[in-house]
Amino acid sequence: MASALGSRTLSKDDVNYWMHFRMINEQQVEDITIDFFYKPHTISLLTCTVLSLMYFAFTRDDGNPDSNLWVGLILVISFFLIISVLAFPNGPFTRPHPAIWRIVFGLSVLYFLFLVFIIFLNWEQVKSLMFWLDPNLRYAKREADIMEYAINCHVITWERILSHFDIFAFSHFWGWGMKALLIRSYGLCWTISITWELTELFFMHLLPNFAECWWDQVILDILLCNGGGIWLGMTVCRFLEMRTYHWASIKDIHSTTGKIKRAALQFTPASWTYVRWLDPKSSLQRVTGVYLFMIIWQLTELNTFFLKHIFVFPACHALSWCRILFIGIITAPTVRAIAFLEALACIKFGQDLFSKTQVLYVILWLLCLAFTTFLCLYGMVWFAENYGPRQKSFSECEDSIYTESGDAASECRGEFEADSTTSSSTRKRRDSGNNRSINGVEK
Repeated sequence: MASALGSRTLSKDDVNYWMHFRMINEQQVEDITIDFFYKPHTISLLTCTVLSLMYFAFTRDDGNPDSNLWVGLILVISFFLIISVLAFPNGPFTRPHPAIWRIVFGLSVLYFLFLVFIIFLNWEQVKSLMFWLDPNLRYAKREADIMEYAINCHVITWERILSHFDIFAFSHFWGWGMKALLIRSYGLCWTISITWELTELFFMHLLPNFAECWWDQVILDILLCNGGGIWLGMTVCRFLEMRTYHWASIKDIHSTTGKIKRAALQFTPASWTYVRWLDPKSSLQRVTGVYLFMIIWQLTELNTFFLKHIFVFPACHALSWCRILFIGIITAPTVRAIAFLEALACIKFGQDLFSKTQVLYVILWLLCLAFTTFLCLYGMVWFAENYGPRQKSFSECEDSIYTESGDAASECRGEFEADSTTSSSTRKRRDSGNNRSINGVEK
């Protein structure tokens, strides 16, 4: 039986699946030049952690119960992250080092388990836990209880407009820049931006802070803050896509300036792939997947506002902005499961709030989101069919070697062999008179 399975020829779908699984879950580091930083060092790490544990256990004063809980919690998290570095997979990223992304994945697992723990507590226990984390939360009030929104919208002055350019406006701008780096599509970014403003309108009866003046929502939010962030993120994407990625060992760089530059570039992407979400041949499963992606994105954004409204902490509190930064970091590996758990916690502890839900608004929101997403996807497919690039990109041809027929793969190889020959001869002529530096390597 085993020999039969071992000798079975994998289909192209199986090859695609395993290559995709390896790329997403266990990305390998290519061309390792400093082996010391990529070896596990299990014994050394175990020795250091045991000695550290012995030091903290026998030298510190354990007379303060709160301090004992804090130190114990911090050490539990630290040991779990050490285990994450040793046992967890690399994930889809390898820069600046896979160990960092293993720690990020470990933190996401801890947050996931914390949400599971929270769901099985009652309201009094949750509040006691929050007050233990920060005693000042006893005096926190909802922003909706002390502020008024969408007042005198017909009064439009420069002073009032400029007053809206605060830290939250910058957060909108910077956040959409980061989202554009993740999504890498003008169509999807603009669709999410517009549908989020529609989401605010449909959930305004539950969260009063969603009420905004039309000029604040359309001009300041959609056009300036969100649009500027999308433009910045996509500009960076184009720069990274056109950049030449030729990495060399820091040992092979002889100048001090080159070594410093190469060390700094370790914190940049190792490569950059053009993302093509849809094309005219996209299947129904692909379209459904993109639609679910839009739903999960909206759910994650909604959780931000429901959490601080239900559990009563201000937007400037560390629980709010730390969670936003954390969600931005863990978006790739585990945001889907965490988004649903956060929503479940909001529903359990916000029953009084959700009892006021107008079901018609929720149904209209889902229909509006589906229709807007359909228009976006249709427009993207139409644009790709009529104005998209006629020649296949390198990433598409690279995939076709494993997914398409032999003729298509040969066509791609022929295209890029010809291109590489032409570019090689051109590069030789261009570099014959002068040297140039690529990614810290002088040529």
